[in-house]
Amino acid sequence: MTRSAATRATAGYMPGFGNDFETEALPDALPQGQNSPQKCNYGLYAEQLSGTAFTAPRGQNERTWCYRIRPSVHHTGRFAPIDVPYWKTAPHINDGITSLGQYRWDPIPVPDQDLTWITGMRTITTAGDVNIQVGMASHVYLVTRSMQDEYFFSADSELLVVPQEGRLRFCTELGVIDLEPKEIAIIPRGLVYRVEVLEGPCRGFVCENYGQKFDLPHRGPIGANCLANPRDFKCPVAAFEDRETRSRVVIKWCGQFHETWIGHSPLDVVAWHGNYCPYKYDLRTYSPVGAILFDHPDPSIFTVLTAPSGQEGTANIDFVLFRERWMVAEHSFRPPWYHKNIMSELMGNIYGVYDAKPQGFAPGGISLHNCMLPHGPDRDAFEGASNADLKPQKLEDTMSFMFETRFPQHLTEFAAKEAPMQQEYIEVWQRLEKKFDGTPGVK
Repeated sequence: MTRSAATRATAGYMPGFGNDFETEALPDALPQGQNSPQKCNYGLYAEQLSGTAFTAPRGQNERTWCYRIRPSVHHTGRFAPIDVPYWKTAPHINDGITSLGQYRWDPIPVPDQDLTWITGMRTITTAGDVNIQVGMASHVYLVTRSMQDEYFFSADSELLVVPQEGRLRFCTELGVIDLEPKEIAIIPRGLVYRVEVLEGPCRGFVCENYGQKFDLPHRGPIGANCLANPRDFKCPVAAFEDRETRSRVVIKWCGQFHETWIGHSPLDVVAWHGNYCPYKYDLRTYSPVGAILFDHPDPSIFTVLTAPSGQEGTANIDFVLFRERWMVAEHSFRPPWYHKNIMSELMGNIYGVYDAKPQGFAPGGISLHNCMLPHGPDRDAFEGASNADLKPQKLEDTMSFMFETRFPQHLTEFAAKEAPMQQEYIEVWQRLEKKFDGTPGVK
C-alpha cells in the first residue's frame, strides 16, 4: 500500500467478470444496507454511474455507486473545443480513399516526440455511426509520455486496449490498472482516467466500441468452461486522489473533443460498489478449443469478448484471439481456409508468426479484410499445410487477434497515406498455382 497526504492507493484486483463488487480505500467509507444515506461518512458525496438504461433487464442492468470527495458536476467547467487530428470517429468516409481491398501494414513506428494517450492515438478504420451508438473504430496508440494533471473520458464508447509494446498504467476513478503485452483492458464509457507510461515507448491497439458493451460469448454446447473464464478478469480495488492542482479534463462526445479546467484531481472516489467497472484480462489464461479429429472449425470458436447488435447471433464487434495451441486434425488442411463473409476483419499481431501468413505480418502489424472480400492463406502457407506431415503440432510463439464487425470498415487518411501500408500485399495470393487439369485424384 502506498500513501501520501494526497493519494490513497491500494494495489490489487478483485476477480470475476460481471460481478457486483464492493471496495473501499478508507474503513467504513462504503455505506451498508443502502446506497444514498442522508450523510455519508468522511463527508463524501454519493453518486451513481450508470452504464445502461435504468430500465434495462435484470442481468443486463449495470451501474456503480461511487462515494467521492466531490460530485462529478464539480469536475467540469466551461467546455472549449480542441483539435485531436488523428483520432477519427464514424461516420468518417473520405471520398478520395478506397476502402475496398485487402490491406496490410507494417508496424507503425513510434515517433521521437512527446505523445500522450490522447495525442498519440492514430485511427486506422471507422465503422457504423457513433450518433446512433452502433459500430466501432480501430486505432493504434503511440505513447511516449505520461498524462500529467490531465484526464480523459469518452461519452462515445468503451475502449478495449491491446498492448503490443511497453507498459501503461490506467489511473481510473474506480482504481488502478497496470497493463502490459499479452494482457488487455476494458475501459467503460464515461469513466474518467489518466494514462501513465511505466515502461516506454508504448504501442498497441484499441477497439473503440460505440454499441452495446463487451460481454462474454455464450458457450453453447461447449458448456461452462474454456474460452475466457470469468474468474480471470480482474477489477481494480478502490483508490483515490485528493490533490488541489490545476487539472485539464478532455471529453470525447459525438466524435468531438472538448477540454475543461478544474482545480483538483477528479479521481476522488474513496469507495464504490456495483458492476459497471474497468477490467484487465491476461490473454495467456484464454483456453482455446478446436477440432480433435478433422477440419478447422469457424474462427468464432476463438472469441474472447463479444458486443452484441440488435440481430441475434451477429455481433456489433467480436474480439477474437489466435494464441498458442495444438493442431491435431487428421487428413485436414489445418490453417484457416479461404473464405469471404459478411464480417469485416481487422487483425493485429502481438508477437510471433501467424500460421496463415508466415511472411510479412510482423509483430505490431495490421491487416484489414473488409466484408465479402476473399482472403486466406498465402502460397507458402497453403503449400506448407497441404504437404505437411499431419502429426500433432504445437503452434508456438504466436499471438494475434481480430476486431471483427458486422459493418464495413472505412480507412482513414492516416491509414491510407501515412501509415506504412504494404502496397504489394495483394500479391501474396498471385503466386497460387492452378492445379486443376481435368483428371481425377488428389493433386
